Amino acid sequence: MDYEQLLKKAYKEIPQSSESTERFDIPKAQGHIQGSKTVISNFAAMCSALRREQEHLLKFLQRELATPAVIDGPRLVLGRKIASSLINERIKQYAELFVLCPECKKPDTQLKKEDRITTIKCTACGAKHPVKAKI
Repeated sequence: MDYEQLLKKAYKEIPQSSESTERFDIPKAQGHIQGSKTVISNFAAMCSALRREQEHLLKFLQRELATPAVIDGPRLVLGRKIASSLINERIKQYAELFVLCPECKKPDTQLKKEDRITTIKCTACGAKHPVKAKI
């Protein structure tokens, strides 16, 4: 065998990496439907991973999903049955609007309210932008 064939053979035997190279993954909602309500059991952990207040994410989800919701310890109880795919889609949207920096796409941001304008300030690249969405 020549060098090229050995190299191809070696590449085939290398296991595929299952880990993400990103250091930040948008958390997925875990929960279940209980009667006519949807319970997200990892709500506190999601807020912690996003580094945002529970009330802020709660208001966003209430508005986007058009349903009342109550924080119950580490859980969130939504007032109607909602598909997990829709909830996860809205959480991704929240992360893009309020967590990830518009410039460098890193999650190292802080929300600041100056006068009546909420801005997102990135501690990684120093960028500062007004947040377009209202809560």
